[in-house]
Amino acid sequence: MSKLRNLALAAVLFFASLASSPAAAQAAADAYRINPGDEVEVLVWGDERLQRVVRVLPDGTFAFPLVGQVAAAGKLPGDIEKVISAGLRAQYRGEVPSVTVSVKSPSGFQFSVIGKVKGPGAFTPGRYVNALEALSIAGGPSEFANTSNIRIIRKVGNTLRVIPVRIVNVLRGDTSRLSGEEIPLIVSGDTLVVP
Repeated sequence: MSKLRNLALAAVLFFASLASSPAAAQAAADAYRINPGDEVEVLVWGDERLQRVVRVLPDGTFAFPLVGQVAAAGKLPGDIEKVISAGLRAQYRGEVPSVTVSVKSPSGFQFSVIGKVKGPGAFTPGRYVNALEALSIAGGPSEFANTSNIRIIRKVGNTLRVIPVRIVNVLRGDTSRLSGEEIPLIVSGDTLVVP
C-alpha cells in the first residue's frame, strides 16, 4: 500500500513541478486530435438528414453522406468541419450551412500496460496521460517490478520506437531532477512495458 501511496504522491509532485514549465503549458494547450475508434458527432445546421454520430474506422476514415470517405485520424475537429463543408459545397446553390464536428466519445485514445503491474491491460482514459499516470492507472508496479527499466513501445509508421521512462527516482519520492523527457506523454497506441 505504501508503494501505491508513493506513486500517487510522486504523480502530484510531478504535476506541481511541471505546472509552470513551457512544455507543460504547451501539452495542456494541445487540442485533442481524432483517433481511430472515436465517436464523432457531425451537425450540419438546418439539415437534420445530415446530423449523425459516426465512428472513425481503424483506417482513420468515416463515411459521410454527399461527401464520401473523410480522413479523420490525427486531425482536429475544425479540420474535419472544413473538409465536410467543402464536400457539401456542390450540393447547395447558396451558402453551405454551418458544420460542427465534435468528439462525442474519445474511445479511440487507448494505450496498454503490460508486465509486472497490478492491473495490466488496455486503457481508455478519456484524456492525455503521461507514463507515470499510465502506470498508476494500471494499479502501480507489482512487488518485483524492475522500475529502472520501464519502456514505452510506440508504433511510428511501420517501425517500432522504444522510449525509456526514468521513473525509479520518482517512485522513491525523489522529484528533484524531474522533467518531461524522463516521464514522456503517452500517445494513442503506446504500450508501457514494466519488466
